[in-house]
Amino acid sequence: MSKERKTVLLVSFLILALLPVLSGKEETPSILSMRERNAVVNNWLKIRLETVLPELMRREKFDMWVVICREYNEDPVFYSLVPYNSFAARRLTMLVFYDRGEKGVEKLAVSRYGIGDFYEGVWQPEKIEQWECLAKVIKERNPKRIGINESDTFAFGDGLSSSLKKKLLRILGPEYSSRLHSAEELAVGWLERRIPEELEVYPHIVAIAHQIITEAFSREVITPGVTTTQDVSWWIRERFRELRLGNWFHPSVSIQRSKKSKNNGDIILRGDLLHCDIGITYLRLNTDTQEHAYVLREGESDAPHGLKEALKLGNRLQDILIGEFKEGRTGNEILAAALKKAKEVGLKASIYSHPLGFHGHAAGPTIGLWDNQVNVPGKGDYRLYYNTCYAIELNIRTNLAEWGGQEIRIALEQDGAFTRKGVYFIDGRQTKLHIIK
Repeated sequence: MSKERKTVLLVSFLILALLPVLSGKEETPSILSMRERNAVVNNWLKIRLETVLPELMRREKFDMWVVICREYNEDPVFYSLVPYNSFAARRLTMLVFYDRGEKGVEKLAVSRYGIGDFYEGVWQPEKIEQWECLAKVIKERNPKRIGINESDTFAFGDGLSSSLKKKLLRILGPEYSSRLHSAEELAVGWLERRIPEELEVYPHIVAIAHQIITEAFSREVITPGVTTTQDVSWWIRERFRELRLGNWFHPSVSIQRSKKSKNNGDIILRGDLLHCDIGITYLRLNTDTQEHAYVLREGESDAPHGLKEALKLGNRLQDILIGEFKEGRTGNEILAAALKKAKEVGLKASIYSHPLGFHGHAAGPTIGLWDNQVNVPGKGDYRLYYNTCYAIELNIRTNLAEWGGQEIRIALEQDGAFTRKGVYFIDGRQTKLHIIK
């Protein structure tokens, strides 16, 4: 076992010790300090650069990958390639990865500022101009295929700006410029791949998100007849801040209620079906979660039977969808197969699931869009690989007898991982409605 992996295991034990089993509302998630997060993320980065990067460069048949970006206009892959305390590309940053075969991938920085011990700095500004240095580095290694981040399909593989590409072509000349190829699937593959150490900790990250929802959907936060959906949304946002967590979108809370109700405002009332959508960022990994809650009417001790059955239909669609995850299938193929089975069992289904990882709507295959349930060109044609994560996002529509046959929508989103063992929900999924008394 390498020194880096031993260090990460020790840090993982630290996380396990600090994060309690988040099973009840009284539990408060323990969050690592910034210094502890730095240790975790940087050790993950070392492992990823030593293991994931060589594999993917060889899979995509590149012996060199060049990532060039400027301060405040960073390439989408940039932050995943640099240490935790890197906040910008610092003027102009050039990263060069060269596969030396058995010697591993050489990691070079043609930049004025150092990047810790992750990259070897090769530019001496007092001796050579930066672009000339980059050309020298490339030509000395004489790569056959050079990957650059430009793509008509994936934003994650399109980080090289037009002006920077022009400069690159000029300094390389015709011979080496002819060796440049789009590295879009290398960029996507790098971002989507999760290492074992990340998969080990991901359940605790998702558990924090689940705990926040449990807290939000409780009488500690909601007083029927008084609290509004905006009150709850902003309470969640403040809770993120209290816990020193990032969030990649503003949380939302919405209401479905019987049309017999004369109130159509955003004040939460008894008998309402609530829905939330939240996403946190922690240790550079993201979550995306949607769940439902029911506000008991006076005299009720549980949600109406029809609502509980509706949630089961949502769980059934989840099972159908994850059952179609097969290595090598495209997002469009998974979508078509799942919708076909859903229709066969009588579900009014809509599927719009997406990859999850370094970004919320992350790199990887798109599996439907809310406004496109047929075929998503390009991003839906990307294939499924092992050791990747997804927000299993979908909804079903059904008629609720207790509301006079009114159609309701059960919209669920739970985070899942796809490995050689199959698909599993990273921290379980909602199978019972949150009950607000």
